[in-house]
Amino acid sequence: MSHPARAQAGRTPAAEDASVQLDTLSVEGTGTARGVVPAYAGGQVAQGGRLGLLGNAETKKSPFSVSSYTDRFIRDRQASTASEALALDPSVRATQTTGAPFDSFYIRGFPINEGTSGEFAFDGVYGVAPSFRVFTDYAERIEVLKGPSAALSGVAPNGGVGGVINVVPKRAGEDLTRFTLDYGSAARGGGGFDIARRYGANREWGARIVGSLRGGDTPIDRQSETTGVGALALDYRGERFRAWLYLLAQKDRFDAPLRPFLLRAGVPVPRAPDGSRNLTQPWEYSDIDDRGGLLRLEYDLADQVTLFGDVGGSRTGVERYFASAPTITNLRGDTTTAPQFYSLGVDRLTVDGGVRARFDTGFVRHAFVVQASRYDEDTARRLPAANGSYLSNIYAPVLAPFIAPTVIDSRPRLSDSTLTGVSVADTLSVFDERILLTLGVRRQGIEAHNYVSNVGTLASSYDKSATSPLVGIVVRPWENVSLYGNYIEGLSRGDIAPVTATNAGEILAPYVAHQVEAGVRVDWGTLATTFSAFEITRPIGELSPTRRFAQTGEQRVSGLEFSAYGEITPGLRVLGGATLLDGVLTRTEVAANVGHVPIGVPGVQLNLGAEWDLPWVPGFALNGAVVYTGRQFVDAANTQPLPDWTRLDLGARYTTTIEGRRTTIRANVVNVTGANYWTGVASFGTFFQGAPRTYLLSMAVDL
Repeated sequence: MSHPARAQAGRTPAAEDASVQLDTLSVEGTGTARGVVPAYAGGQVAQGGRLGLLGNAETKKSPFSVSSYTDRFIRDRQASTASEALALDPSVRATQTTGAPFDSFYIRGFPINEGTSGEFAFDGVYGVAPSFRVFTDYAERIEVLKGPSAALSGVAPNGGVGGVINVVPKRAGEDLTRFTLDYGSAARGGGGFDIARRYGANREWGARIVGSLRGGDTPIDRQSETTGVGALALDYRGERFRAWLYLLAQKDRFDAPLRPFLLRAGVPVPRAPDGSRNLTQPWEYSDIDDRGGLLRLEYDLADQVTLFGDVGGSRTGVERYFASAPTITNLRGDTTTAPQFYSLGVDRLTVDGGVRARFDTGFVRHAFVVQASRYDEDTARRLPAANGSYLSNIYAPVLAPFIAPTVIDSRPRLSDSTLTGVSVADTLSVFDERILLTLGVRRQGIEAHNYVSNVGTLASSYDKSATSPLVGIVVRPWENVSLYGNYIEGLSRGDIAPVTATNAGEILAPYVAHQVEAGVRVDWGTLATTFSAFEITRPIGELSPTRRFAQTGEQRVSGLEFSAYGEITPGLRVLGGATLLDGVLTRTEVAANVGHVPIGVPGVQLNLGAEWDLPWVPGFALNGAVVYTGRQFVDAANTQPLPDWTRLDLGARYTTTIEGRRTTIRANVVNVTGANYWTGVASFGTFFQGAPRTYLLSMAVDL
């Protein structure tokens, strides 16, 4: 059942911006330069992605679910953040809106990047990417490894279970000089540049520098945002030794940033307001400064044995003056808001190293890896009490008088943690990789200290360890058909008992999540489809009737996923799918809630995107996307549901040559119909309004 059209899988249509030819490899392994997996037909999705310590793997040979969205797809959607780049993934939902100063997600019904954030991986490593929002200027790929993955990627710093979002950074391929100007409603504009060069007799030296500056009023009332991004990638690719250095910095300043809402107990969810309405006052703000860097080294001891090592880190500085979450007090949409000054500093350091080897034992081929890692994080915070509050309404926001903040420069230590791990994995393959079996195990240590807020004296600590196994299998009865399955565990730092608990400040033992998954992938030549079924269980920390906080609850999410991407016919590309979720509280302190749907888990998530090259206008393409999310509950009692919602996005692209320069003009409209909706629920019961109709326009010129 082989298909001649498979030979075209890495090609893209005529409308593709083909000025950058990226280094590619199918499976990261010994003796090959680190690169990115090539794009599949249509150019929107890659043929594989990173599986943690296993490295890059082709989709057809992967026992785990990973989606990798290309730079071309990101640019064509004019997606400025990772949240916007993942808008067409049916397994992922952003729970925040575009006017918020952070990105947060649900993946397979479980939250990530909430609270203290820091859940993004950078080239497979935690501790380097920005903490709250990842801008796409420096991203060659945005990848999603779905499901618990502690055995593959280590413990997520903030305890995410549903998956890992990985940023694959841009690096120098062929020479490139690109300048972009862009504009977004209401009056926000800016520009950026992307320059890449290779040097040396064998082009072994490479440099790529990326930068952008944008600012102005957003489509949210009384809101403005200013962002600056800079990134530098240097590399050396010798015969046996290779090195990469990545440096990045970004600043993100919001005036009147949007905040999620809390809903008072017993109050029905009011209808969603116009997405442009803004309760936040013009004198409230968020100012975030992120810096990060990563050095990667590889040396081939032999043709089949490679030593590798990474060292990196980041620093995040945050100053904010706003309310954590305005509270909706009645069905009329009245709110009460208490702004607070908030100063936060986070320092992270990550180090890992190991060896990869390929060898044969009889007719069995092995891809073996051993890795040791250490991640350190220190957080300092000052959170003064609120100096006052103001009343407003979600449908008719009120301009309130200025409330002067209590500003304190010092940042007492809030917490520190050290995550250590040793991993061993082996992928065994036979019959020319028609059958692949992956076995692995990670021994993870978690040491954490928490300090009294605003004081800095030790409140509690623990030092725990756990072992996380993984098993994955792929059977390829035909070249274009893959059957796969996996069992993998996730590991999360235990929750901290809240101040309302009798054991306030106590840290619970690490949580262990379990996933079982099975699926089938079919490559139809230029169109790929995947169908999978999974089940994830995870413990939950709860307050008992006696007000003691303990790990007494459990949540289970079962799901069916279908996805499709590629070209139906030349010039007609599709990307999307559907996820059906069945979330259940299987165990809880409140007996009446057993069997209820967990907070924030919809029954259906549907995405469908299409792009069409007009045959009678060379270089011109139209695109559209429909995004649907089913009903979600704000509370575990299932008495406060958010309605389902649907959003329509449309766009167009025209690529031509102006005075010998390749020029691409893009126009997109997000939420064409101006639908009013609540985006989704975070795990602690807050929810955001949806984005208003937004116009995006850009022009990119390759010199």
